Amino acid sequence: MAFMDDLLTRRFPGFVELTAGTTVDLVIRYALLAGLGWVLCYVLFKRRWLHRKVISRFPRWPEIRRELAYSLLSMVIFGLVGAGTVMASRHGWTHLYWRIGQHGWGWFWLSIVCVIFLHDAYFYWTHRMMHHRRLYKLFHRVHHLSTNPSPWASYAFSPLEAVVQASIFPLAAAIMPIHPLAFLIFMFWQITFNILGHTGYEFHPAGLMKSRLRWVLNTPTYHVLHHEKFQGNYGLYFNLWDWLMGTNHPDSEARFQEVTTRSPAERAENAPPATIEHPYAK
Repeated sequence: MAFMDDLLTRRFPGFVELTAGTTVDLVIRYALLAGLGWVLCYVLFKRRWLHRKVISRFPRWPEIRRELAYSLLSMVIFGLVGAGTVMASRHGWTHLYWRIGQHGWGWFWLSIVCVIFLHDAYFYWTHRMMHHRRLYKLFHRVHHLSTNPSPWASYAFSPLEAVVQASIFPLAAAIMPIHPLAFLIFMFWQITFNILGHTGYEFHPAGLMKSRLRWVLNTPTYHVLHHEKFQGNYGLYFNLWDWLMGTNHPDSEARFQEVTTRSPAERAENAPPATIEHPYAK
């Protein structure tokens, strides 16, 4: 992207141009990655992989359209927050830096690991906070309208939640040196993991729950269960915070085993009602 070339060479575009460029870049990556998930799971291998779909019912087109509309709105907000963070760096208000040699390749790669763990903690606590009865309607209800999520639900946030989700960029840039390319690599990790978690299909092997990785990685089943039950399983990438805080949903392991031990001839008849409402929404 030309605007990324400008950023990396410190030829800063204006705020509007930067917002537009960032938003277009996000839309393209989201369309490619979520679109790939959609084509694989809901078109090409829809029937072949059905036994691995956590909820056997497929989302309806009105649900998909809603997810797409809110995702597009979220990406505009992400673009605004991203542009604001870059503009703030011009005034020395962040630790964003532009020459990799300034901190070396070692820190470049380590900063990506650091922002992944930072985001995991940030997501857990903001996510759990948005489930509070006084905040849920304003922030998180839109995302939970997808009780049977598709890949397009990954960024289907209300405007206020989109601001919360986008704030990981200024937060990371405010507390540690980070190169824009390092953050871009992190974003690729983030969006890929997020889309996998919202495909509605379980890709991990059945033996995962018998290995030590059960205490580390979150699975698509884990997150779909959160969408279906509304409580528990607040984490994003890792199980650390749910484990420490005792917020793993009690059905997670049994549901994972049920999904991953079905034969291809079996179909899960465990779809939730067509409309499920969070108790705080009333």
